[in-house]
Amino acid sequence: MTAQTVQPHPVDVASARGRIRPMRIIGGALIVLVAASIAWFLISNERFEWDVVAEYLFNPSVLMGLGMSIALTVIGMVLGSVLGTFLAAGQLSDFVPLRLACIAFVGFFRGVPPLVQLIFWYNLAYLLPSIDLGFVSWSTNDVITPLTAAIIGLSLHEAAYMAEIIRGGISSIDEGQRDGAAAMGFSRWHTFTRVVLPQAMRVILPPTGSQVIALLKGTSLVSVIAMGDLLHAVQVIYNRTYEVVPMLIVAVIWYLVVVTVLTLVQRRVEAHFGRGTTRSAQPATTGKEEQ
Repeated sequence: MTAQTVQPHPVDVASARGRIRPMRIIGGALIVLVAASIAWFLISNERFEWDVVAEYLFNPSVLMGLGMSIALTVIGMVLGSVLGTFLAAGQLSDFVPLRLACIAFVGFFRGVPPLVQLIFWYNLAYLLPSIDLGFVSWSTNDVITPLTAAIIGLSLHEAAYMAEIIRGGISSIDEGQRDGAAAMGFSRWHTFTRVVLPQAMRVILPPTGSQVIALLKGTSLVSVIAMGDLLHAVQVIYNRTYEVVPMLIVAVIWYLVVVTVLTLVQRRVEAHFGRGTTRSAQPATTGKEEQ
């Protein structure tokens, strides 16, 4: 007698994947119920005053405030990224005094809240009534306007965070890359700008995108120094009309719109710099196919 080979029963993958999962059904029903309850609350509660929201959503002063918030985000991010790059390079430098100075700068401006920085820079004239360069001087009150105070405060705060982000990205690059660049005769600066930094962008970009969004929301702090950003614009209106909630909803809508656009741009940029990191597996060829 010969032993018969027992063939395993074929598994119906389609039916296995399509089986009923009670917990998923219950979870989905709960999510739908909560979403419907929130939607009904937003629609049925007359105190939201959606007609007022629609009236002021495209108000010129609101749009000007939105433009100022976006402009502060762009300026703060550009200046912060440039300064943060130099601070990151300084923290990785072999020159000890420079490294310690950069570490102290980053530690200080990361530790002090941005609101405190904005108020400090706005009141700089208390400590320094005039800015004197020897051959020319200006009144500090004329130089440190709400706009300049906002730019200085946000840029320095952002530079400290970008320095840590860039430093982490640079540190993730293998030392062999630097050794190879040095063997090819690259200077340290060319090694950093042409070899290390382009590769580090894959690590730097995700947290940088989050910092841009955080900076956009952080621009709302400049309203405390009477800077005409989006939040300040709606505050001016509701101080006159006493329609606080609908005007805050106007600000929320615009913040959500801009953050959504920035998120989409961030994902596109990450996908661009992430090309080549993953490759699709090539199907294995059999001996018959090769023949």
